[in-house]
Amino acid sequence: MDLNEIHIDVLKEIGNIGAGNAATSLSQMLSKRIEMNVPEVSLLNYNEVINSIGGAENVVVGILVSFDGDIEGVILFLLKKEFVHLILNSLLGSELHNFEEISDIELSALAEIGNIMVSSYVNSISLLTNMKIEITVPSLNIDMSGALLDAVTAQFSEIADKVIFIKEKYFCQDETVYSHMLLLPSISSLKILLNRFGLDV
Repeated sequence: MDLNEIHIDVLKEIGNIGAGNAATSLSQMLSKRIEMNVPEVSLLNYNEVINSIGGAENVVVGILVSFDGDIEGVILFLLKKEFVHLILNSLLGSELHNFEEISDIELSALAEIGNIMVSSYVNSISLLTNMKIEITVPSLNIDMSGALLDAVTAQFSEIADKVIFIKEKYFCQDETVYSHMLLLPSISSLKILLNRFGLDV
């Protein structure tokens, strides 16, 4: 499917609005003032995604959510160690030195945070487009980013050969952390989404 600059600009704006709402939810959950740069939104293939998140062997938390309704697809939310530490330290007072020592309680907290952020993201798209979109219970895994993306590729390869890649940079007091969100709508859903903005594909 060929997308021109106008199509990509609309997808970027959707990404900006969704990321802003997710940041607001995060700030409320952590009871901390959190600011963010305008997120970087781009259309990438899987190899480009791997390079953008620090290489295939970089260990991250991956939260996978499927969505359906008027449109369908999947969202993969990737959190680096610094972001995870900020969340767990704020919520539980935990010091995270490596992912091997993470507890079940901390995993549950991360899953809930991820669920709320993804929900706020999807809800913003739903309100913006006046579409009904529902999400599944999130699946959380800690693994190398390459392995997580390979699993998504294997399971959802029929959805698209490119993903909408959203890189977010957050500022919380003296900390700067990053998250990455991969939005993979089905081809038919992407057409529906763009049609809502008066664009033909």
